[in-house]
Amino acid sequence: AGSVYDEVEIEDMEFSDEHKKFFYPCPCGDRFEISVDDLLDGEDIARCPSCSLLLRVVYDEEFLEKFAD
Repeated sequence: AGSVYDEVEIEDMEFSDEHKKFFYPCPCGDRFEISVDDLLDGEDIARCPSCSLLLRVVYDEEFLEKFAD
């Protein structure tokens, strides 16, 4: 398990409708990602597929409901 690199407000993340995921740039050059389903399940850690950094996502459920199916 890596350490949490930073906290970011979900409003500052980029949403992909195609993937139903939120993305945020990682310092390694890739992107952190977390799915709407994970967030709705209470998960708040976005992971980067290319390195061990983790990103804590700050959100409220009302905001998420706009993205839920």
